Amino acid sequence: MDCSASDISDDSLISAIRTGNDAAFAQLVGKYKRRVFGLAARFARDNDDLDDICQNVFIKVYEHLPSFRNDAPFEHWLTRVAVRTCHDALRSRRHEKNNVRLEDRAFEIQDNAEKARDEARQARETLKFALSLLSPNERLVITLMELEGLTVKETAALTDWSEANVKVRAHRARQALKRILEEHNAR
Repeated sequence: MDCSASDISDDSLISAIRTGNDAAFAQLVGKYKRRVFGLAARFARDNDDLDDICQNVFIKVYEHLPSFRNDAPFEHWLTRVAVRTCHDALRSRRHEKNNVRLEDRAFEIQDNAEKARDEARQARETLKFALSLLSPNERLVITLMELEGLTVKETAALTDWSEANVKVRAHRARQALKRILEEHNAR
């Protein structure tokens, strides 16, 4: 086939997949891989974790594709699967015994020429660490609304929470993040 995956409609690919065409699924993955990896990167701890999350997303898509009803565009359905898979990864991590404590993290002392770059790096690391201390629901709502820039309505649609619930969760998550960062800065 000379057409690229982006030239073929999602409906055509889905129909082919439902008839057992594994090559069509590979095209569908190629078409949406960048979107899924971009979203999952916000939740992953490292590249191995990112690969695992993305692999789980596409496994779930493959397994649940027969239940896709075309009520909304395929990309919206895929994004919901990705968000839920990322949320599951956050929740499972919460139960791991080897959570890193803030006291155990040490930042290297840098010379004056590298100080500005190092401070920016440290700020990113501190934020990443602070996000890791949030509950899965708090991290999900902060990531979707603050880092991905989604609206309350879009976040509610992706999470199946009411808009009021999203607002409450976002407020509480921001407060928790603020408290964590204040505690960190007090050290």
